[in-house]
Amino acid sequence: MVETVGVIGAGPIGRAVAAHAAAAGQKVLISNSRGPESLSGLVAELGSNVFATSVEDAANADVVVLAVPFVRAHEIGKLIRDWSGRIVVDTTNEFAEYAPYSGRVELGDETASEFIARQLPGATIVKAFNAMYSDYVAPSPRHEAGRQVVFYAGDDAAANEVFGELVEGWGFAPVLVGGLRAGGQLLQLGGHLSLVHVLKQD
Repeated sequence: MVETVGVIGAGPIGRAVAAHAAAAGQKVLISNSRGPESLSGLVAELGSNVFATSVEDAANADVVVLAVPFVRAHEIGKLIRDWSGRIVVDTTNEFAEYAPYSGRVELGDETASEFIARQLPGATIVKAFNAMYSDYVAPSPRHEAGRQVVFYAGDDAAANEVFGELVEGWGFAPVLVGGLRAGGQLLQLGGHLSLVHVLKQD
């Protein structure tokens, strides 16, 4: 059972995920590159289940959500050298520039999440939320016509199950699309499921 969710990055996706986790009763540890003091307003907005912490503390949660720009992920890897035993939800997209996002990092045959996995040695990666606009992540996932689908990919069956149960508890409909290779190709920029927003009828 996931009791704590660590969020590294306080942009639109990080904020949206933090809000869902807090509403579901998880303790949320949110962090950014500027330090906990810079997050006081956001923490007050998101409520009593959300705490501003260091990146290191956020990375010790039961599930860690990586919500930083793709080109800055290596900085997190340098800060924490060993990610063994940690489930990391990779929400990044391989944009070459951010603020505003543009261009694309050339990765050759490697998928974006395989690249992220190399930056976080030992981490068990689950790819999710990157294929959705934050405007679709932030609202209630429960709609009159069904639940907002979250496509996700991962190589570890146990981690996939943890993630699926977690987001289902938030109200989403999780749909596993494969491992980090095949599934990651579907979800990354230009993939067949990138920006495909779907409702699942229950």
